[in-house]
Amino acid sequence: MSQQLSAVDTLFLHEDGEDFRVVVQQDGQRVLGGRLEIKETSAGPRPARLRVERGSQEDLRSPDQFVELARRADRIRVSEQTSSRGRRVAREMLEAYQLEAKVVRTCRYCASGGEYAPITSETAIAADGDDICPDCAIAELERELAYHGDVTGTARDRLEALLLEVQDLERIKNLLSGELDPELTKFDEISATVEDVDLVPTDSLSLHTGMQQKLESQFDELLPVQSLAVEHGVTDGQDQLVVSATATGKTLIGEMAGIDRVLNGKGKMLFLVPLVALANQKYQDFQDEYGDIVDVSLRVGSSRIRGEGGGFDPSADIIVGTYEGIDHALRVGHDLGEIGTVVIDEVHTLGEGERGHRLDGLISRLKYYCEEGGATAAREGRGGGTSDPGDTQWIYLSATVGNPGSLAESLEAQLIEFEERPVPIERHVTFADDYEKVDIENKLVRRAFDSKSSKGYRGQTIIFTNSRRRCHEVSRRLEYSSAPYHAGLDNSRRGKVESMFAEQELSAVVTTAALAAGVDFPASQVIFDSLAMGIEWLTVQEFSQMLGRAGRPDYHDKGTVYLLVEPDGVYHNSQEMTEDEVAFKLLKGEMEPVTSLYDESAAVEETLANIVVAGSGAKRLNERMLGEVPTKHALGKLLEYEFIDGLEPTPMGRAVTRHFLSPDRAFLLLDGIRKGMDPFDIVADAELADDEER
Repeated sequence: MSQQLSAVDTLFLHEDGEDFRVVVQQDGQRVLGGRLEIKETSAGPRPARLRVERGSQEDLRSPDQFVELARRADRIRVSEQTSSRGRRVAREMLEAYQLEAKVVRTCRYCASGGEYAPITSETAIAADGDDICPDCAIAELERELAYHGDVTGTARDRLEALLLEVQDLERIKNLLSGELDPELTKFDEISATVEDVDLVPTDSLSLHTGMQQKLESQFDELLPVQSLAVEHGVTDGQDQLVVSATATGKTLIGEMAGIDRVLNGKGKMLFLVPLVALANQKYQDFQDEYGDIVDVSLRVGSSRIRGEGGGFDPSADIIVGTYEGIDHALRVGHDLGEIGTVVIDEVHTLGEGERGHRLDGLISRLKYYCEEGGATAAREGRGGGTSDPGDTQWIYLSATVGNPGSLAESLEAQLIEFEERPVPIERHVTFADDYEKVDIENKLVRRAFDSKSSKGYRGQTIIFTNSRRRCHEVSRRLEYSSAPYHAGLDNSRRGKVESMFAEQELSAVVTTAALAAGVDFPASQVIFDSLAMGIEWLTVQEFSQMLGRAGRPDYHDKGTVYLLVEPDGVYHNSQEMTEDEVAFKLLKGEMEPVTSLYDESAAVEETLANIVVAGSGAKRLNERMLGEVPTKHALGKLLEYEFIDGLEPTPMGRAVTRHFLSPDRAFLLLDGIRKGMDPFDIVADAELADDEER
């Protein structure tokens, strides 16, 4: 042993019952471990026997060999966890051989396991009333994570970094159990930002008297993004893509330009949104705000069974509609009259799956309609004489676009980009199993509603979840007043919820995607009960849109966002990522570019719709769409499916496009019809197939 250990860095002693753990380090590495027995003599404590560990065996060594090791050591250290009695015994034993020891702070777990791991205030991690080293703390965290499920690497990295930052293992374990310490759960803060923009006085706008008076009675100056749009010609007919955060005033830009053109006889305004709930709210807003100076109508699509919606007035000055509602009107040949302004809200929908290619197709078809001067002229491929191609103004609105410059170029619109965020937003992450989430939401909702902002408003919450059923389940279990809100509720019920929330009679609404697209609830807090919508994980755009609902400048001092993350959680076996993995992807992710992608089914569907609307002009419509449509291949498939004859739709083709059917769905329905199935069974099979795809 003396030859092997000619130089010893450290000899370490740690009390273990009546004995001492012994660790010997050479060149910073552990080279010997064992247990030292102590005996009491008339001269004081002395080494009795050294038991050196050799795997699962022990070698017995004489007391003199321990003394030799101690004399060769550059330093002798005793653990801080050793009792005062133990320290005294060790010190007296060593002093008998003219040796000194220093008490040091070490990892208790390492010391108990026969390792020497000194720690400092910068590296010590609190655990079970004592301090341990980072390696042991991470190992303990790993055991806790294994208990909670197979947490992905991204979440592990975040939790380990947080452990080293807060230096408290119990607090991290509490985080995994859904504890809500704001200092611990906080992931980051998106600061409030202010851009220096010269605000436009409303009395300088020179709009039609009706619109001018409306604006001057409400505002002395326009908001910054509105001022930028006006400075760059939005009230002079300039096409624009306006990209700005939620609650910065984008909607008024479209209203200002469109209603001014209506009142000056330059054609009606279409205000288009992706969802029925949002269309209903915008329709009511327009009625309340402008119903005394313009006629407003609503077009929100039609049932696949009934075929027609009721109450739609195509001659109205303003038509508020869903994308599908207006597209359906074009596909069945309704005459919408002369269109002076088209406002497309949530234009980033262009990048979303099925909705994306349909919005892309709608824009192309609607531009064709406007250029050709009406439905009849469009179908006959001739101009109607009521408007020139450049007469219609196009205004696109979005809070979340990853490629605003290229999108504006593709849309042939001027980009108005405003990055101000009116209030800061704190983003928090906590981990919870599915059955724990509602209890956590209940605490968060209560905490928010029991507090008031400096403006005197209670904190109110939007909880986003992935299904209508879950909306009702969560709302029922919240202690404070709340309500579910989704597209399955009738207009009256949704309107009542909106009114009650605005009057602060509700502490929370629990919703699916219906609110993400911009329905106006002034919430201070957003909680993600799920990071999925249906069975699809949220995109960065969707996530940013939804968290942007937290915090309004006229109501709140800040917004708060909580992600409740289930380790290893999925909502469908088709999901390759897990919820904890998705959480940090969303929090750290960059905005995806807005592009429309076309597989064969999408290309066939949009090409058929373009043929129904434009006949021989369909190729031109395909070419102007944002996504690349393989027109030749799509035409071949349409001929094969007998949806067209030449460049004319067959009766089957018209039926397919009228009801927004993909080829697969069309053939599923045809198969049911040919088999003589009950119509409701056919529809049920189609809806089941839709659910399986989602």
